[in-house]
Formats: sequence, structure tokens, C-alpha cells
Amino acid sequence: MSILCCVPVLECVYCLGCSHWLWKKCMYSAGHESESWGLATPDEFEPIPRLCRFILAVYEEDLHNPMWAPPGGYGLDPHHVILKKDYDQTQGRVTPYMIYLDHDSEAVVLAIRGLNLAKESDYAVLLDNKLGQTKFDGGYVHNGLLKAAVWVFEEEVEVLNRLLEENPSYSLTFVGHSLGAGVVSLLVLFVVQNRGRLGNIERKRIRCFAIAPPRCMSLHLAVTYADVINSVVLQDDFLPRTTTALEDVFKSIICLPCLLCLTCVKDTFTFEEKKLKDTRRLYAPGRLYHIVVRKPLRLGRYPPVVRTAVPVDGRFDQLVLSCNATADHAIIWIQRESQRALDLMLEEDQVMQIPVEQKIVRQKSVVEEHDEEYRAAIMKAASLNIPMSPSPSYGTFHDTEGGESSTGGSVNEGSPSIWSFKGMKRKWNRFVDRHFPMDDDDDSGDMLLKKEESPALFV
Repeated sequence: MSILCCVPVLECVYCLGCSHWLWKKCMYSAGHESESWGLATPDEFEPIPRLCRFILAVYEEDLHNPMWAPPGGYGLDPHHVILKKDYDQTQGRVTPYMIYLDHDSEAVVLAIRGLNLAKESDYAVLLDNKLGQTKFDGGYVHNGLLKAAVWVFEEEVEVLNRLLEENPSYSLTFVGHSLGAGVVSLLVLFVVQNRGRLGNIERKRIRCFAIAPPRCMSLHLAVTYADVINSVVLQDDFLPRTTTALEDVFKSIICLPCLLCLTCVKDTFTFEEKKLKDTRRLYAPGRLYHIVVRKPLRLGRYPPVVRTAVPVDGRFDQLVLSCNATADHAIIWIQRESQRALDLMLEEDQVMQIPVEQKIVRQKSVVEEHDEEYRAAIMKAASLNIPMSPSPSYGTFHDTEGGESSTGGSVNEGSPSIWSFKGMKRKWNRFVDRHFPMDDDDDSGDMLLKKEESPALFV
């Protein structure tokens, strides 16, 4: 009898706990994720609205007679479009893309559009992955996206090489949205590993802008390549936060809110340490730019604020229960809000009337801050001492039976990893020797801080 009396009490406690969790989750806003991040500057954010227009231009059949141009146009000269390929030419290996010679910003731009809901080949690329299936450069990557990236590289390497030889001072810029963002992110990894096929182009001349990217690479790859890859996420966008199998997402597209809610429950009760220790878990790549346009319990949109960081934990790990989770994924909204954000940044600069000399100093300080933040993120990721052996699965993608790679970019399991204890110690010793050389003239053996700028910690 006494046991039966306790049942209603347990039910009440359980209901109160669930109500408390649901209240916290409903109060959770995507703006909380980036509260501690720094604010982006106009100089570093300036390319993003322009590159979003380039992605929109890929949707046009005839750029000389555009039908869907946003206000202000696409911001490009159709005569400088080197090539533009549609689904017939890509054979379903990747979404349509174009190569544009941007003389205004002195860049060779390869832009890849996002997923087409009416094309089965796009789903085949996005769903071609299992947890821990493909290794690359000591980490794990999305198998289908890597295949698409390698195909694009092999198809266009001669064109890119020729354009870089004709324009030796130009940078090589990759930009993509949604599915295309995942492709260009892994394409940059492949390009960095094969710079010899592009005339040994310097790493600092390679840039990538992933707009609303899917999770496509493991943690240490996402951090290590943060000096090259920049990911842009608009407020509540669901795709960079989706840790469930993408196959289940598109199977449940009719009841997507239900699936996202269940994913929220699972992710909330998964320990952060367990997530970080899983080397196969995939993340949004590179440096993150978060555009925040809404506040909790308030209607309408507010002046957008752009925050940026290279976080190790908190890389959009929580889904947001929001009616804007899918709308914030649209490239047209990202282009509009990023343009609004840039206009506000430039307006504030004009109001403050910052002298040119101070702007130059600020640009240099921003570069130094980003470099320090990048190195600190690498050291923090290395300090986690993440094991290379697989851990129990809980999310991102389905398990693979053999866990073998299907591409040539995989690494040998027997090779030493920089993320092992010995590898981390060796990198730390190199870091100390490079930045704190011993004073040979002093018998005390004190270390001196080397103030001159040094190369990146991991090359």
C-alpha cells in the first residue's frame, strides 16, 4: 500500500522535471551560444554578403538576363564567369557551381549552390555517410561530401591552376551554401593537402566561406583549419546543429519539428565530455560567424549582431526549438541579414569617424587576436587528449560495420597522431622552443619571449 502511495509522488516529480526541462529548452535561444564570443569587424565580414550573391547567381540560367536577382543585383560581371556547370554537366556528382574571376577583390572564386529538394542525386551525396566511415588527415570527414569535393577538384584543377598562373597575386576563394558549403569545406582540406597541383599556392591565399554548413568534419580538423575555413550561421539554422542521422531528417521531413524535438532531448542528456571524446563526431567547420537577429520572448527582428570565435566546445551543439529553424537556413535570408549587419558596421564606423591610421592598426590587431584565438583553440583541443579509437556511438551518423575509409584521403591507423599524448607533447615542446628561446648569454637559463610573429603552430 505504501508503495502505491509513492507512485503519484514519483509521477509528479517526473512531470515537474520534464516541465522544467521543456521550459529551459523553450527559453533557450540561439543567441546564448555566442554570448561570450567577440564581435566581428567590417573588414573580416565584408566578403560574406558579396559571396552570398555569387551563390544566388549560380541559380540563374542566364546571367546576362537574370530573373531572380536580389536588390542591387548579383554584384558580378557575367563576362568574367569562366565556367558554369549545371546538373547535366556534373552528372549528379555535386550541385551546380561556377568559377568566377573577381577582379574587384582580386580572387578566383568557386561557388557551389545548395541542395535541390527535387534532385535525388543531391540526397545521395548528403546521405552517403556512416559514423566513422572515412578518415582524412588524422580525423573523420563526411564520406559523400568528400567524394563530391574530390570530383570537383579533379574536374577543375587545370582551370584553377591556369587562372592562378595568369593572376599570381589573386587569392583562391571557395564558397558554398548548405550541401555546397560542406563540399567546399572538404574541398579546401583536399586543396591544402595538394597545393603542389596548384603551383604551390601559399596557405594564406586560400580561403573558404561555408554558408549554413552541415556537420562535415571532426573536432580537431574543424579547429586546425579555422585559419582557412569560415562558417556563417544565421540565428536558429537547424543544419549546423543537426547531430542525428541526416537520412532520418529527410525521411521525417513531414514531421521535422517532432524529430528536432526528440533530438533536443537526446543531446540535452548527453554529457559534453562524451561528445568531445568521440573522434568520429562531426562538427561545423572552421571559424564560426553567428548572425543574431532575434531575442527571446520578443517579436520581430532586431538589428543584426555578428559574433565570431573558434570555439572547441559549444560549436552549435544544441538544437533550438524555433519556428525559424528552417527559414534561417535559406540563402536569401542569410544574404539579406548579412548585408544589413555589414551596413550597420560601416555606419557605426562612419559615425565614430575613425582615422585611417587607427583603422590600419585595428586591422592588424584583429589579425593578431584571431591568430592567438586560433592557436589557443588548437592547444585546448589538444589538451583534451582525444583518443583515436572509436567510442560508443550516440549520434551524428549511423555506425559503419567495418569503419573503413572509401577514399584515398584516409590515413593509416598505425601512423602516430598529433592528438596522442606523445604527439601533443612534441608539439608543445616545439611551441615553447619557437616562442620562448633560451638566453644563451645568461647563465641563469631564463626563457625570453620571442615577440616576432611566428608561423602557425600546426602546419
